[in-house]
Amino acid sequence: MLQISNWWIYDSSLWLVAGGTFLLSVSAAVVGGFTFLQKRSLVGDAVAHSILPGVAIAFLFSGEKDPWWLMLGALISGWLSLILMDYLNKRTKLSNDTAIASVLSVFFGVGILLLTYIQQSASGEQSGLDDFLFGQAAAMRSHDLYIYGGLALVLIAATIAFYKEFKLLSFNPEFAQSIGLPVNFLRILLNSLMVLAIALGIQAVGVVLMAALLITPAAAARNYSDGLRAMLWISALIAGFSAITGTLISFSAPSMPTGPWIVVCLSIIALLSLFLAPGKGMLARMLMQRKHQRKITDENVLKAFYHLGERQGNLAAWYGLKDLEAVRDFEAGVIPKAIRRLLRKGHLLRQSERYQFSRAGLDEARRIVRLHRLWEMYLNQRLRLKADHIHPNAETMEHIISPEIEAQLLEELDYPERDPHQSPIPYRS
Repeated sequence: MLQISNWWIYDSSLWLVAGGTFLLSVSAAVVGGFTFLQKRSLVGDAVAHSILPGVAIAFLFSGEKDPWWLMLGALISGWLSLILMDYLNKRTKLSNDTAIASVLSVFFGVGILLLTYIQQSASGEQSGLDDFLFGQAAAMRSHDLYIYGGLALVLIAATIAFYKEFKLLSFNPEFAQSIGLPVNFLRILLNSLMVLAIALGIQAVGVVLMAALLITPAAAARNYSDGLRAMLWISALIAGFSAITGTLISFSAPSMPTGPWIVVCLSIIALLSLFLAPGKGMLARMLMQRKHQRKITDENVLKAFYHLGERQGNLAAWYGLKDLEAVRDFEAGVIPKAIRRLLRKGHLLRQSERYQFSRAGLDEARRIVRLHRLWEMYLNQRLRLKADHIHPNAETMEHIISPEIEAQLLEELDYPERDPHQSPIPYRS
């Protein structure tokens, strides 16, 4: 088990790394939100891998691991990969994903070859350059923090300054162009910010895992909000929390690298969000689907009671479960559960093993039957469907028609008295 004692409170190197990874992660998450919304996640991954040869060439040119030279090489290499992907996509018959995969594999392969050459050279400065594959956050110095952290703040500030323009570019570029916004310039600027975010992020998690730092926070945040501003805030919080948590775990167990732990924390949050996020998580959707299915079943049972009353000419009569099964086929075990729910709601009354509508239950049954028959009238009169083809569609629609749609149907059909089968349409008593 991991043991984190009080030493971490006073360890300046820990907070140096934590602060650096926090800024790098947050900046990548903010820009990554727009990359995610534009469905360019694979492009981000390709650029992250394509940065490696630029880092290696910058080292060969400068002869040292100077952050400014490495950053310049990364930016140039990243932009070249973007230009090449765009060229292959527009000027050749290659599909978009094929162009992305081709550029990724070629650039990354060249980068590995250059790293191998550097490692086999006589220079003593190359030690640790291969850490750019998986990040070298734990080796971050105060000088690195000033450079990378400062650039991360610039990146965040630029994103905030052009927030409205990037929002339009992401959701409606045609409208942005129609109102006179410089769309091409904005695309170049956003791509530049993405490349810069990736170049900064490789210090924390490396080129192999950079796509996770860019895209995963936005993918997790999307489960909590439909608003862009809220999504970006949540994305930044997730990235920042994962950066600090991953750094703490890494410092408590030095054999565990910081970058991969940051990505592990991000992945755990993303998976939990996928399953447990309120409203949009898989669990919430399953519960909503189950609730909707129960609602449909309850309404079908009420409708079956109403049909029994119509046949007998007495809606206030008492009926048993066998009477109900004779009107409509239900799955085994469904009716008793529905009956218990309807009793709790006060829609049915019970006398021994027989049941009768309550006042509220009769009104609800009338509403369901009315919606069914109104929709059948609409399908028959307005869509010209034959009377013997409209029942299944009405069975589905009757459960989702809102009061507003019902009012429109009544006005459109001029308050009909009977449906296409000549069954009376029940209105409120």
